[in-house]
Amino acid sequence: MIAGLGRDLRTRRFWRSFALHAFAFGGFVAALLQVYDLFQPDAISESALPLPLVVAALAIAYAVARSWPRPVEQQYSRPSTQIRVVVGDLFDQDANLVIGMATTFDTAVPHVISKRSVQGQFLERIYSSDTAALDAALAEALAATEPTGSVEKDGKSATYPVGTIAVIRQNRKHYFCAAYTEMDEQNVAHGSVPGVWRSLENLWDEVRARSNGDPIAMPVIGGGQARMSHVLPAQDSIRLIALSFILASRDSRVCERLDIVVREGDVPALDMLELQAFLTSLQES
Repeated sequence: MIAGLGRDLRTRRFWRSFALHAFAFGGFVAALLQVYDLFQPDAISESALPLPLVVAALAIAYAVARSWPRPVEQQYSRPSTQIRVVVGDLFDQDANLVIGMATTFDTAVPHVISKRSVQGQFLERIYSSDTAALDAALAEALAATEPTGSVEKDGKSATYPVGTIAVIRQNRKHYFCAAYTEMDEQNVAHGSVPGVWRSLENLWDEVRARSNGDPIAMPVIGGGQARMSHVLPAQDSIRLIALSFILASRDSRVCERLDIVVREGDVPALDMLELQAFLTSLQES
């Protein structure tokens, strides 16, 4: 928390908001004191309290509270939903989860999929590293979807369209496995912003149909093995996810809440004040 405040104190956005709220609070209190002075003449001047210092301290406290949003979140009335930016572990969230995958839906760890990736953690923590069980669940989820091609490489070779969503029910949760990257012959994943957008559109359709309105949590997508951080850094990824979710929700409510989960190590690269301002700007006028 202290580190977050230190970062915010170095931004112009914080100080603009701080000055606005501090002067607004000070002006409001000054107006109240003038009205009070009309009915109780000399009461203020004879008070033992150092009123200027008290008002200044209250104005500073109010301005800091209004200018430093923690947590970063926004409630929307139309549609009735909420978006939160949550710092923590994706698999600790009390919500249905989104798992990013390639169009081959590979699961082999560590030869194809990194053990440290979200997909690798999904295999280890939800399926207790039972690759066969996860493959069977994916095969069942994809049974109604025909592969559209193949790629000659280690691991799985059948490819599905970018944006394919395989929905798995496990441990009383839904896991939405979203294929937004493609593997080449060397098992190197490649993604694009249009591919991410297409995947998000399909994802919200599946969440709307399967989750019964329960909250959904997803990681910041585009980094790691997707190798998109140069075109879709974490700050932009969060904004893209939020914008896509709100646009889909205006068409028809997706779910009661979206949590975008940020790893602790990625927080220093984010401007939380800007993210809060962006979420606020998505309110329908």
